[in-house]
Amino acid sequence: MYKNILVPVAFETGRDTMKSIEIAESLGGSEGKVTALHVVEEVPSYVAQYLPEGQMEANIKEVEDILAERLGGHDRVIVKVIEGHAGHSIVDYATEHKIDCIVIASHRPGLQDLFLGSTAARVVRHAPCSVHVVR
Repeated sequence: MYKNILVPVAFETGRDTMKSIEIAESLGGSEGKVTALHVVEEVPSYVAQYLPEGQMEANIKEVEDILAERLGGHDRVIVKVIEGHAGHSIVDYATEHKIDCIVIASHRPGLQDLFLGSTAARVVRHAPCSVHVVR
């Protein structure tokens, strides 16, 4: 069993967050800690200067509240929202917090993924731990 599991969460149509959470809870058994992580893309500085003071913090808090509400029945899941680039930030978070397994949802790769690469593909290639991909 894994002791420290990370579940990256994207707010996109067609993403089944609950399936990833349930798999993570199963992989962690009764002792494992599960963190649901959402990465808010950084706002470019030329845009950020026009935002009201505290706007990004308010946005992050709102996303945390929505995620916590969606995961209401999963008491052992910790909700975390950070700012950055999804692919890099997930790997960095896993490294910094000694994550031993990442459970990440992925769509079926399309032609655009051959050129750009998906977040899941980047995480699989660079993660410091085991990665379980959910389709």
